Amino acid sequence: MWVKICANTSLEDAQLAAAAGAEAVGFVFAESVRRVTPAQVRAITPKLPAHLEKYGVFVDAGFEEIVGIVEDCGLTGVQLHATNDPALASRLRERFSGVPGRGPLRILRVIHYGGDLEAQLCAAQSDVAIDAVLVDSRTATLVGGSGRKFDWQAASGSFRSAGSRLRMIMAGGLNPDNVGEAIQTLRPWGVDVATGVESAPGKKDPAKLKAFVENARIAASSAKLDMAVEA
Repeated sequence: MWVKICANTSLEDAQLAAAAGAEAVGFVFAESVRRVTPAQVRAITPKLPAHLEKYGVFVDAGFEEIVGIVEDCGLTGVQLHATNDPALASRLRERFSGVPGRGPLRILRVIHYGGDLEAQLCAAQSDVAIDAVLVDSRTATLVGGSGRKFDWQAASGSFRSAGSRLRMIMAGGLNPDNVGEAIQTLRPWGVDVATGVESAPGKKDPAKLKAFVENARIAASSAKLDMAVEA
């Protein structure tokens, strides 16, 4: 189970995520109470473990802006929300392919849960430039980080069928108490959390963070056993 701890605003919180066993951390470069600057992240990433994936979260950002921040901050991946450039993922993939001294850029495409989920997943499947799809909830004013769940039961069929073709990551309203249920219901490839492991906006809670990763691992192991029995 791939685990990403998102919306980090300090070195301390990013290191907590690494120590808890998360595979990735995220930094928000979009309008948010958890927004960080390139200068802040540039001071953090060199002090994190090399194996830890480091994602920038972007909303309506242009190609040149994203490239500049990735290079400046030493990011290994990007999470793309809204964009006016349908070729953005492909352009980023091409830009960072074969760059000496760095691995390939990981690209996550965000999809917001709704009645058109199947159509969005079909479109994502045809985009060979992305590495995974992250399904999140949204509100009228927030495209992510709302802390609200989407309808897991209603989405379970789409998740399970798409999971054979796409790496599916779930987000939105997750916390240490419900991540196990979420994994059992949706069987995702990965999970992403921000507000559910905070003690205050932009500040991670060490106990919640540790419990979230542990509970995700336990649920993932249980789901694998269930799938083996079903097979």
